[in-house]
Amino acid sequence: MPLPRPLRRLALAATAAAATVALLAGCSGGGAGSGAPVNAEPVTGGTLTYLEPQTWTTLYPPAAGFYPNGGIVNNITDRLLYQDPETLELQPWIATALPEVNEDATQYTFTIREGVTYSDGTPLDAANVVANFDLFGKGDSSRKLTQSEAINNYDHGEVVDATTVRFFFTAPSPGFAQAVSTINSGLVSNSTLAKTAETFGPGNATTVIGSGPFVIDAEEVGTKVTLKARDDYDWAPPSREHQGRPYLDGIDLIVAAEDSVRVGTVVAGQADAARQIEAPDEAQFAAPGLALVAAPTNGVNNGLSFRFRNPLLADIRVRQAI
Repeated sequence: MPLPRPLRRLALAATAAAATVALLAGCSGGGAGSGAPVNAEPVTGGTLTYLEPQTWTTLYPPAAGFYPNGGIVNNITDRLLYQDPETLELQPWIATALPEVNEDATQYTFTIREGVTYSDGTPLDAANVVANFDLFGKGDSSRKLTQSEAINNYDHGEVVDATTVRFFFTAPSPGFAQAVSTINSGLVSNSTLAKTAETFGPGNATTVIGSGPFVIDAEEVGTKVTLKARDDYDWAPPSREHQGRPYLDGIDLIVAAEDSVRVGTVVAGQADAARQIEAPDEAQFAAPGLALVAAPTNGVNNGLSFRFRNPLLADIRVRQAI
């Protein structure tokens, strides 16, 4: 469950493979600026104001790895499995148990939790789960939707019965269980699965339907996305301490491209969170009640990505030289 504690004013600075977080005095539900001890008992209420340096580009889950996209997708979707961020252990979530896997890891069988619904009231059932992974596992070039980078060798899914699904692979795929726990595998409704790359994009946020603890309530294109708590949410990972509705009433994700604006707004108590705090600004978070925390991004190293369609990079010898 995202943010299971009282609101904490924080700033995040993302470097190549780490996110730096600055914490101020916690907010107990009154929004930015209200003070409460960070270790206080959780209370219900309040809206988290979060400042993001870039605007989101798509809410198609396989493309959620881009920070602004992921900040939204992570709060509106659930996954088959949950990965504990401390132990890295895979645990049940929408699946009731870890999958049954055949000897060569070419078949995975999951049992799906009953009673889960999307925010539009439609069921998250076995058929819907298969439809999600048939799209994520192969993509759809006619709609310009890419295959998930987390899923390899995917062939097809099968509805075994009302609560059981089985996935088939053309070659051993030992990483699939971990793949279904990632943000790239956030489950979405059937109507959302019918979207194109364009309709997953800006201007269409409120039509992207997930089963997660928050719902996209409003969008100001290029400026702001408002998330609202889903009152009937009741299927967090069983291992999580908090079950049911989120403590927060909502989250305002606001684009603030200027570093100085994000830093100043958080330090002044006018926002609760900001991402991408640069090294020269870190000293401003040394004041009492503020702390800067860096969390590594699991499985990600410093890297260089090429745009292969660029004619200057078409020759592999050029890329090797770089």
